[in-house]
Formats: sequence, structure tokens, C-alpha cells
Amino acid sequence: MKKRFSYKLLGIKVDALSIPELNLLIEESVEKQQKWIIANHNLHSLYLFHNDPEMQAFYAQAEYIHIDGMPLLFIGKLLGFPMKREQRVTYADWIWPLMAEAANKGWRVFYLGSKPGIAEQGASILREKFPSLDIACAHGYIDMDKNSQENLAVLAAINAYKPHVLMVGMGMPRQEHWISENLEYIHANTILTSGACMDYVAGAIPTPPRWMGRVGLEWLYRLLSEPKRLWRRYLLEPWFVATLFLREIWSMPSQQKKNRMLLFLSTRFHKFVA
Repeated sequence: MKKRFSYKLLGIKVDALSIPELNLLIEESVEKQQKWIIANHNLHSLYLFHNDPEMQAFYAQAEYIHIDGMPLLFIGKLLGFPMKREQRVTYADWIWPLMAEAANKGWRVFYLGSKPGIAEQGASILREKFPSLDIACAHGYIDMDKNSQENLAVLAAINAYKPHVLMVGMGMPRQEHWISENLEYIHANTILTSGACMDYVAGAIPTPPRWMGRVGLEWLYRLLSEPKRLWRRYLLEPWFVATLFLREIWSMPSQQKKNRMLLFLSTRFHKFVA
């Protein structure tokens, strides 16, 4: 793997990684027989990170943290980091090349998450598209107590399968909490926090048109699709993030601050994504 490019912004660390680079990291963890967490950050996780010590502990354990959210990429560019659009990776885009790579390389994939029946439905769709894909799954509606019978059974199923890739799709912050609490008992090479990934594959949640993802409007599609669940995330939490951004700008040296504020005022979002 070539030299990683890591950046610190708004109190967090992110790695600027594209889909091919993320796939190479998984290949590296498999070849080295190591256990790596590859997490991700978006505006929602940024809010949770600053308000949940358990999330901070989780991200401290992650080997890599890719960018999942155009606003974070936009903020990074405004702060002067040389980030590129292809370094924003969401599972709606990554799941297909990831499964193709898994099928080609013979990686065993285990997906934990979604409602009963949804994960298996999504797995069936993936097997149909990639016939050589070796994938197993279990739903995520379990007792989260690490000593509960359900949790122990899930761990036993995962470890019996010996996955190269474990995808945990329970939503934030539940999936991160589960990984942290069970990490020492998990036997897998790469552990991914994959959110509602399989719900999109199965069609349980409509996938935003990919052009909306490219121009940073995916959040609007999701808000309109699930307003009761997501209104707080998309209408209130960004104000907290805005205060972090302004605080970071304010802490810069005077000339740098002036330059960044001028850039902020003169740059329109549609020019950034064009």
C-alpha cells in the first residue's frame, strides 16, 4: 500500500482513500493475517464522536478511517487539504466493487446487521450477481449484552465461518459500540462499519441516485425517504458541525484565517462538485 494521506480536521482524523485503495487495504490485511478496523466518518459520526466517549474509543482503535460524506470533503478542501472527490467513499458505491473483489480473490464475507430476512435477501442478490462470492449473514436485532446468548451465538457463527471481511451494519453508533465491546473475540481480517449497506442492496431502503451522491445531495434524498428517522441528523446536527468549522477557522493565524474565510465566502458548492 502506498503512503497514506491522513488529515486532522474538526477534531477528528480521516484518511483520504479511494475505492481501489480501500480494496488494497483489505487485501493487505488478509495477506498479513492481521485484524484491522476500517471505519468511516461523515457529519453524523462527527457529531456522535464529539458527544460519545465510546465512539472516541472506537475510532482510536481503527487502523484506517475513510471519508463517507461529501460535506466532510467540502470542509476539508475549504481548510486547505488536497482532497479529491473519489476519496469520498460511501457503501452505496463501494459494495459492488468490494463484492467483485471478494469473489475474485476468494475472500469470505460475513454480514451482521439489518432486520431479520433483509440481510439474507441482500446476500442472495449479491450471490446472483457474483456467483463465486462466499458470503454468510446474520440479522442485527440481537441482545447487545456481550454475555447474552444471542451475542455469543453470533460471535460463534462469525468465528466458525472465519471471514476475511466482517461487515457490521447496525447503524451508528450501535455498530461501533458492538465492535468495540466484542473486538477481542472477533476473528476476522478486516472489520467494516457498513451502516444500512445491505438494506440498500435488498431494496428495503431506496438507494439515492448516484448523481446525487456525486453532487453532495444524497442527504436530501434520504431525508425525504425517511423524514421521521433522519430529520434530526440532517437538519439539526449540521449546526453543531458548523460551529466546529468556524472555531477551526478562527484558531488559524490571521492571514490564513482571512484566506480561508474569503474562500468560504467565494466558493459555491456546485463549483466544487462540477
